[in-house]
Amino acid sequence: MFAKAFRVKSNTAIKGSDRRKLRADVAAVFPTLGTDQVSELVPGKEELNIVKLYAHRGDAVTVYVSGGNPILFELEKNLYPTVYTLWSYPDLLPTFTTWPLVLEKLVGGADLMLPGLVVPPAGLPQVEKGDLCAVALVGNRAPVAVGVAAMSTAEMLTSGLKGRGFSVLHTYQDHLWRSGDKSSLPSIAPLALDPLDLSEGKECVKADTALQGDMRQLTLEEEEVQRRCEEKSPSEATEDPGPGGLHEDPTDSKTLQEQMDELLQRCFLHALKCCVRKADLPLLTSTLLGSHMFACCPEGRQLDIKKSSYKKLSQFLQRMQQEQIVQVQELSAGVESVVAVDWKHPRITSFVIPEPSPTSQTIQEGSRGQPYHPPDIKPLYCVPASMTLLFQESGHKKGSVLEGSEVRTVVINYAKKNDLVDADNKNLVKLDPILCDCVLEKDEQHTIMKLPWDSLLSRCLEKLQPAYQVTFPGREPIVKKGRICPIDITLAQRASNKKVTVVRNLEAYGLDPCSVAATLQQRCQASTTVTPAPGLKDSLQVQIQGNQIHHLGRLLLEEYRLPRKYIQGLEKAPKPGKKK
Repeated sequence: MFAKAFRVKSNTAIKGSDRRKLRADVAAVFPTLGTDQVSELVPGKEELNIVKLYAHRGDAVTVYVSGGNPILFELEKNLYPTVYTLWSYPDLLPTFTTWPLVLEKLVGGADLMLPGLVVPPAGLPQVEKGDLCAVALVGNRAPVAVGVAAMSTAEMLTSGLKGRGFSVLHTYQDHLWRSGDKSSLPSIAPLALDPLDLSEGKECVKADTALQGDMRQLTLEEEEVQRRCEEKSPSEATEDPGPGGLHEDPTDSKTLQEQMDELLQRCFLHALKCCVRKADLPLLTSTLLGSHMFACCPEGRQLDIKKSSYKKLSQFLQRMQQEQIVQVQELSAGVESVVAVDWKHPRITSFVIPEPSPTSQTIQEGSRGQPYHPPDIKPLYCVPASMTLLFQESGHKKGSVLEGSEVRTVVINYAKKNDLVDADNKNLVKLDPILCDCVLEKDEQHTIMKLPWDSLLSRCLEKLQPAYQVTFPGREPIVKKGRICPIDITLAQRASNKKVTVVRNLEAYGLDPCSVAATLQQRCQASTTVTPAPGLKDSLQVQIQGNQIHHLGRLLLEEYRLPRKYIQGLEKAPKPGKKK
């Protein structure tokens, strides 16, 4: 409704009687608000304005503005909250969740289609047709849109999640939001039991694959949204783990905390028996956990120290030291390392490696359960208009894309065909007018008559426009102009004076930001969020609490085997002895 600019008819201060009526209407429409909250939303003495306007389609809308921000709007005698209000009261409306990439489409005026929903294991919120609803993004409870349900929850499920789910009236970043102070989307942590909380590493249930044919006809790029969700296989659906990746077996009398304690000790002993060697000592305790213990976690289980009785790795290792399995020392300020291991300890010698052997926690690509393999990236060169005369004799034209070896062949053939190789020195090439125009600067054209082969070839490559080819395993090569953007790692300081690690451009290398975030949450034992990357269209960024560049570097370089030249920011990793 507010995707385009609206026309203001009037803007007046609210009367006392209208203020009291508005407060009564708010209490009636939103019964979950307490008396104090209603008074806070519709203040008794502070400035409150009524703005009457016409939306771009001609709808007459009344907007209530408090403190410079629109807080409510009224359409056809129905009262709706704005995103500014919902950020203060995120649980005011039943909230459905979608992926960050969908937000741009909603802001552009599109309705939310059902294939774009993220369906949590606990199921969708229960609503009836016509009910007022909010829409939030994965990993953040702050609503980004307000709309009306086009069908009931039961009808959504009966339809197989096909068709239009919600008529969207107002969104973050639309013109109604712009009429306020244009506050950025806040980060509101998901509820502790929210199954969509990325910091808990839970998976989202993907819409049934039978929807794919219909999804191509919808307006919200559902294929891209669908790709972001991880589809559970039938076997996974029957063995869905409980909180923290533990299987709640009704016949198991142990509590979830006791099960996590057992899993923690199992991964610890497995790591010492199979992964850690004497040459590795002293070994940072964070490396023991992130690179070894997590790798020994059985498939289908999720190691989370916070859900154990120890709560912290240091507490667990202190207990293991008391049992004389390991020795832990603080070799530098604030940094603990394992300095000795008793590999003859009965608990290590008696530990039986489970079969089948656990696999290391790699990102699963799509729903096929295949480990991530880095793409093959090949630099290419595009012929500009200024060099077409040099390349046209070899059958190439403006815009042709060549490999470096092909460029070399073209230049060599051109020089030989036009008798440009110096007769006295075969290592030199005489420059004819075409080569002069292609490789020399203006001030060089009257001073340089010959060039060595290597200088001629390097100058040619520099003058050509850059391009690159990316080939993912099992897929057709993708050719793009320009230079591939490296994975960008930065440190940011938040208002709370806490550092966060931000990583962008993962998608260019076939990495799913949501999966990377879940993996880092486990490795770093820190909260992670996935948000739209500012200034980058259809791209997401991962934020991890603290300086986690060390863990991120290990993941990208050692596990995903990405070349270092495609990663920038690794030098910002914390130095030993410094706080993160």
